Amino acid sequence: MQLSRRDALAALSAAGVGSLAGCGAPVASGGTDGDGSGRTVTPNEDDDRRDDEFGGHELATMVAVAGTVYPSAVDGVEGFVRTYTDGRVDGDDAYRGGIAEAVATLDEYTEGLYDARYVDLSSEDRAEALAVMSVDDVDPHPHGTDPQRVRHYLVNELLFALYASPTGASLAGLENPPGHPGGVQSYREGPDR
Repeated sequence: MQLSRRDALAALSAAGVGSLAGCGAPVASGGTDGDGSGRTVTPNEDDDRRDDEFGGHELATMVAVAGTVYPSAVDGVEGFVRTYTDGRVDGDDAYRGGIAEAVATLDEYTEGLYDARYVDLSSEDRAEALAVMSVDDVDPHPHGTDPQRVRHYLVNELLFALYASPTGASLAGLENPPGHPGGVQSYREGPDR
């Protein structure tokens, strides 16, 4: 299933960020149109659209985490994550700082285990690093322990974005996620059970 820019905008709307009405929708500067084309994010890229606190490395790490926690049936992850993250952190300095700190924490952890930053690991090592850090076993908390902050700012945020989008919701079997009407036909069909 192909994630699109429209999916990212729907997820932002579900998060209470921006507007989908007319031209008021948040648009990622220099981003993609959701089809995966456009500029590729690299871990060492300087991103002059943001201050030093949040840049190309943080975005590349978000894409790497999404590649680890998203189902393999999903395509267009980079464009989706870029658009969602740009809209999510725009104007929210506290949240942007929280993501930057969570990325730094994750990098410090993987450098201790693998002698490499998270984005430089293989896909198997990325999954193993999150498991060893026990990110899947802790409750998310923005001011909690290291694994709790990584779960809150990185894993849960990305999973929320995916499943709040129409494409991601359909992966979970949700015909009509909130904010996605689905049309008249969906009201005529009974549950699949």
